[in-house]
Amino acid sequence: MRIAFYGSSLLSSYWNGAATYYRGLLSDLARRGHRVTFHEPDAFGRQQHRDMDPPDWAEVNVWPATGEGLRAALARAGEADVVVKASGVGVYDAELLRGVMAEARPDAIRIFWDVDAPATLAELRAAPDHPLHAALPGLDLVLTYGGGPPVVEAYEAFGARRCVPVYNALDPSTHHPAPADPRFAADLSFLGNRLPDREARVEEFFLRPAAMLPGRGFLIGGNGWHDKPMPANVRQLGHVGTREHNAFNTTPLAVLNIARDSMAQVGFSPATRVFEAAGAGACLITDAWVGLEMFLREGEEVLSARDGADVAAHLAALTPERARAIGDAARARILAEHTYARRGAEVDALLREEAARRRERAAA
Repeated sequence: MRIAFYGSSLLSSYWNGAATYYRGLLSDLARRGHRVTFHEPDAFGRQQHRDMDPPDWAEVNVWPATGEGLRAALARAGEADVVVKASGVGVYDAELLRGVMAEARPDAIRIFWDVDAPATLAELRAAPDHPLHAALPGLDLVLTYGGGPPVVEAYEAFGARRCVPVYNALDPSTHHPAPADPRFAADLSFLGNRLPDREARVEEFFLRPAAMLPGRGFLIGGNGWHDKPMPANVRQLGHVGTREHNAFNTTPLAVLNIARDSMAQVGFSPATRVFEAAGAGACLITDAWVGLEMFLREGEEVLSARDGADVAAHLAALTPERARAIGDAARARILAEHTYARRGAEVDALLREEAARRRERAAA
């Protein structure tokens, strides 16, 4: 099938945490014979911070973030058998949602793909005039980055015909063990952009343990942290491109995952970082959230923490040997159960099932 996907960016991970997710899923769908066109705006400096060239498995249409550019991008929705509007494009989101669905052919499969479902659902509850309220009855599928049963129930209560979580995963061709790099040497590392609904949890789960363990080395990567006061034993890297993620994850004793507020509250929402770190064989420490056991076993494949004191205790007790054993076990589990090949197979089956349903309706 021809898939027109309207999202934030395929070519750049700059202020774009969904890049790895898009790349893993869409490249697998292309390997299954689907023809993917990714429509992304030239916005937020992402085109100036590309960490990927246009791939051979997708056409990438970079459109000017202007009214004229929007209209030209929308016009191409009519070319596709499947049209997808992702959440969080960042510019013209409401116009894209209405326009993509309006321009789609009558027989096209219409999908809203939510890469931040807890936040979107909070917006729907707060805003009766949110454009998604009007769009949901006409959509064939809502796919989500995660969220489990709470997100499915909430979307269906808002009128979605069908909501299916498609979780983050690992592409072992891009994220894997790598030689250690002295630039990333630390006892505990964290990678994530500074966002309003994450900052307090970073203070608790990362900066507090750093203050509690002044003799240990801490490393933080991501945009926006340059003017954040931090303990003296914390080094800041700024943006870390995806090409460096493997060394970033492989080098330190342990890597920390911190969920955003909404995702931690809903649960069932592992970030891409969880799979990237596990794929590199890192010893992962994560803040605790409901549904973790669906992906990794506590104490054997991951260490979970209720607060900063738990993080500090885990780190103080961690030996290189145990860290290596946890990282190896996590990598084996993720490779066996949570790859983008598996996720791509799930989406491919959903598309084929929906296409068959349409044929049946047309024949009736």
